[in-house]
Amino acid sequence: MADQRSTAHLIVECLAHEGVTHVFGIPGEENIRLVEALSESDITYVLTRHEQGASFMAETYGRITGRAGVCSATLGPGAINLLLGTADATTNSTPLVALSAQVGMNRSYKESHQSVDLVHMFEPVTKWSALMATPGAAPEMIRKAFKLAQTERPGAVYLAVPEDVEEAEVGPELVPLPVNTPRADDPSDAQVARAAEILRGARNPVLLAGHGAARSQAGAALLRFAERLDVPVATTFNGKGVFPDDHRLALGAVGFMRHDYVNFGFDRADVIVSAGYELQEFDPVRINPRGDTKIIHVHRFPAEVDAHYDVAVGLNGDISRSLDALADAVGPDVSFAPSGGERIRELLSAELDRGRTDDRFPLAPARIVADTRAALRRDDIALVDTGALKMWMARLYPTYEPNTCLISNGLSTMAWTVPGGIAAKIARPEAKVLVATGDGAFLMNSQEIETALRLRTPMVILIWVDDAYGLISWKMDLEIGHNVDTAFGNPDFVAYAQSFGATGYRITAADELLPTLRTALAADTVSVIACPVDYSVNSELIASLGELDETLS
Repeated sequence: MADQRSTAHLIVECLAHEGVTHVFGIPGEENIRLVEALSESDITYVLTRHEQGASFMAETYGRITGRAGVCSATLGPGAINLLLGTADATTNSTPLVALSAQVGMNRSYKESHQSVDLVHMFEPVTKWSALMATPGAAPEMIRKAFKLAQTERPGAVYLAVPEDVEEAEVGPELVPLPVNTPRADDPSDAQVARAAEILRGARNPVLLAGHGAARSQAGAALLRFAERLDVPVATTFNGKGVFPDDHRLALGAVGFMRHDYVNFGFDRADVIVSAGYELQEFDPVRINPRGDTKIIHVHRFPAEVDAHYDVAVGLNGDISRSLDALADAVGPDVSFAPSGGERIRELLSAELDRGRTDDRFPLAPARIVADTRAALRRDDIALVDTGALKMWMARLYPTYEPNTCLISNGLSTMAWTVPGGIAAKIARPEAKVLVATGDGAFLMNSQEIETALRLRTPMVILIWVDDAYGLISWKMDLEIGHNVDTAFGNPDFVAYAQSFGATGYRITAADELLPTLRTALAADTVSVIACPVDYSVNSELIASLGELDETLS
C-alpha cells in the first residue's frame, strides 16, 4: 500500500519532528532500514569510524546546541560501544538520545547470536532505557526520549529497536506526537525572601557559576547580579566562559586537585550563591571544607545531598529569573567586604604571562596555554581532553563566552575531543575549532580524522606530547613519590596525520608554536600539531600553591 511505511521510516519522521538534523553512527545488519530511511530524509547521517566516536559527537552537539544529539548503532558490540559517550553525557548533564538495534522479538526469549541485555546495560547511565517492543510505540517513545533528555537536568536516553520491529509495516494513523517544551517556573517568593535575608547578612559572599548556568544561557543574568551587588564570581571547569574571565569580578575556575588561587575567594566566603552548579562537576569539599558556609542553591532542580553542600535555601526555577529576583530582593543598599578577587586575577595573569615568555623546550604547559589563547578568537572553540593538560587549560585558559572551552568534568572521559571537534564544527561552522589532547587520549579515537576530512570539517588537533599518561604520573608523584607503568611509545604524529591526508606539524622550539597554530587555524583542512610538553613543572606548581595562604602573598 502506498500509504504504508516501516517503523524505521516512522522513527525517522519522529526524529525530524523533534528537530534532529544529524545522526552520528555506524550501520549494522540489523538497522539497515533505519539508515536507509535517514538517507531518504533531510537528516544528515554522519558515518563515523567507531561507535564511541559517534556517541561523543552526539554529546558535543547536544552540549553546544542544547538540543539532544542523536547517535545510532547496531546491536551487541556496536551498541555497547555507544555506552561510554552515553554515560559521559549523563554525568555532564548533556542531552543525548542513543538508538541501537536489538535482536528480533522472535528470538529475544532464548540464547541467540549477538544478544545481550542492552536495556539493563544502559539503565544505570541514562535517565531512561527501554525496548521498543512494538511498532505502535515509536511516536510515544521517541517523544518521551527527547522530553526526558532535554528537560530538568538533561542527560542521556537509550532506546533499543528489535530488528523485526524496525522492519514491520505501520499504518498512516501512526504519526509523531506534538512537541511540548516545558519552561522553568519563577522561584518561590518566600524562598527568594529567605535567600535575600541570608545574603543581606553576609560579609564575603561568592557566586559560583556551574554548567547549569551555561546550559540555561544565564550569562547575562550572572553579570547583572554580580555588578548590582558587587559579588565576585568563580566558575566550574564545565561552566568556563559563562562569566567572562576578563571581568573585574571574575575569580577564575575552581576544581583543581589542589588548593588553587581561586579557592581563596571561597576560604573567605560566608555565603555561596551557587548558580547551576552540580555536584558531579567537583567535590564541594573543595570550597566548603568545614561544611559551615551557607549555600543558596539556584537551579532548575533541587541539589543532591552532600555534607559539604548543605543548602540553606534553594531557589528552584529559571536560573536567570531567580538571580534577578534575588538581586531585587536584596536591594541596592547592601555593602560587602572587598573580595580579594583582584589579587587572585593578578596571580593567574602573572602565571600566564610567565608562560608566554618561557622559551624552554619541550614547552612549558603555561606557554602552550598562552599561545593557544593568542591564536583563537574570543568566540572560537577549544575542546580540552582529560589528562594533565586539562588541569593547565582549566586553570589558565581565559574564557569569555559559554561553550567556547569545553571540558568533560562529570565522568572526565579520555578521548572525546577528536570526535567532539567534528560535532563542534557542525554545530557552529563559523567558529574555529581546536582540540587540545594528550598523546594518550589522541590515539584512542584518532581514526575520526578520516571522518573529519570526509565531512570537510576543518579543525586543529594540538597534541601535548609527553610519551606518558601524564596526569597519572603527576598523581603518583604526589601520592607515592614516584610513578610506574605510565610511559609508552608514540608513532611519528606528522607521518600519521599525513597518512590520512591531513596536514602534520612538529614543534621543535617554543617560538614555533604560535605561528604554527595560526597557520593551521587558517587552513581549510584538518591539521595535527605534535607539541612536546615539559611536565616537570607540575611539581613546581604544586609547591608554589602550597606556599600561598589566605593573604595571597
